[in-house]
Amino acid sequence: MYAFALVAPLLLIALPATLAAQDEPESQEEQQPKFLQFEVTPFIGYRSSISFPVSPYVTGTNPSVVIDASPSYGIAFGIRPRDQDLVELRWIRQDSSVETRDISPAPPRQRVVLNQFHMDCSHEPYIDQWPAWAKPYLLASVGFTHGASTTNISYTRFSFGIGGGMRFFMSRHYGLKIQAEWVPILASPTVNFVCGAGCTIHVGGSASSQGEVFVGPVMRF
Repeated sequence: MYAFALVAPLLLIALPATLAAQDEPESQEEQQPKFLQFEVTPFIGYRSSISFPVSPYVTGTNPSVVIDASPSYGIAFGIRPRDQDLVELRWIRQDSSVETRDISPAPPRQRVVLNQFHMDCSHEPYIDQWPAWAKPYLLASVGFTHGASTTNISYTRFSFGIGGGMRFFMSRHYGLKIQAEWVPILASPTVNFVCGAGCTIHVGGSASSQGEVFVGPVMRF
């Protein structure tokens, strides 16, 4: 009883202080939200047409092989080395058709599928008094593009891109991404388009330009 009489006041003093200490964060790190390092973005978009010059050609003419504009889709997996920087691996697929211009007789239109694999590096610059849920960014990408058709068209060439966009975050884990990019494809060395029995068209030269816009949800974890 004597021991209880001595310990009880000490418990009444120490217990509230202990409970209050448990309610407080142990460090400043616990006060900060966890850094979300990974992002996944499935998307749908639209790609412009792309024209490859024919070589050789008759003086006064401008023959070309054109892949028509059409919808595209794909997915990107990214990692953030820093909060404002994102490195992504992106796959894009475009199901389109290929035709010739200023070539007589014109070969029949063919179905062609483009698969593009790029590494994207984007940076979200700090803008004073800009809302935290809207993040504009600049983008540079590099990779390769593979094209194949129902006939004997098959090629893989170096490609790169420059663009930008906006990420809108409704919460820490979910958002929306809108992006526009200029994507040149190098057609050198020469790419051969088979247009029929005994008919082959050679295209080449400098980079051929293509543009793309897309939108898709962003998932962060």
